[in-house]
Amino acid sequence: MTTTVEKPAAAPVEKRRRLMPRWRDYGRPRELIVRYLLLTFVLLITVGPLVWQLLSSLKGAGEDVFGAGASLIPRHPSLRAYREIFDQVPVWTYIRNSLFVAVLSITSQLVFSTMAGYMLSKPSWKGRKLVWVLLMASMMFPFESIMVSLFLSIRDMGLVDNLVGVWVPGFVAAINVLIMRAAFLAVPREIEDAAMLDGAGEWKRFRYLYLPSAYGAILVVTINTFISAWDDFLWPLIVLRSEEQFTLTLGLARLQTSSFGYDQRMVMAGSVISVIPVLVLFVITQRWFYRGVASGAVKL
Repeated sequence: MTTTVEKPAAAPVEKRRRLMPRWRDYGRPRELIVRYLLLTFVLLITVGPLVWQLLSSLKGAGEDVFGAGASLIPRHPSLRAYREIFDQVPVWTYIRNSLFVAVLSITSQLVFSTMAGYMLSKPSWKGRKLVWVLLMASMMFPFESIMVSLFLSIRDMGLVDNLVGVWVPGFVAAINVLIMRAAFLAVPREIEDAAMLDGAGEWKRFRYLYLPSAYGAILVVTINTFISAWDDFLWPLIVLRSEEQFTLTLGLARLQTSSFGYDQRMVMAGSVISVIPVLVLFVITQRWFYRGVASGAVKL
């Protein structure tokens, strides 16, 4: 006796069509066009200047960077501007100084903003609201309003023409404290109560419960601090005097002086060099940056 196996019936045409993506699943065609036009416009505004600087820095000696005869694509690509920068300017010294300030700023910001944000997330101590109000009020005053008094303080401390004097204003920022506070407030109170019942002390809860749950906020603070310290120009210009102490942005600004002939290609190349570390940092950390908010461990 033979048995026959019936083949499953084919799915109805209407069901197969429902499984296939349709244009109305993504919005109306007119809305799609407007959406992509806006995204293209934003892309041109954000990425366009960087691409233009890169292409301008690669132009040959006889090509115009500005003017009616200038073209976007270099006709004779050359790395001459980059070679001249490294030959005439101590770029590696500037990079070392900028990294020194950035590492100090990131370290102090992470240590003190995380601890301050942790304390502000706790409702069980007096004066918390006053500290919160003072932090919010400090963000209302621009840096230029305290710049003179800050410089006088740095001068009295003997930190003029010193990289430590460049780092002191970036010791800790109120915005980073508020970011960490918001991240710590997202930790459920029940989890902390369970950790306390298991015998976890204050430091153990902070180290193994709160910090792992705030990896996303920690990366935000790290990236923002690095960009702020790396791109800072005004404060190093006020504090630093000697060339061996210059940061990268301050040192490359000398390319616009007459001593270098104001070569527009060298100026563009210097801008590209200063942007590369920021792009590298974002490319390296973007995966953890987007996934960090949901990551972390709560096991003690």
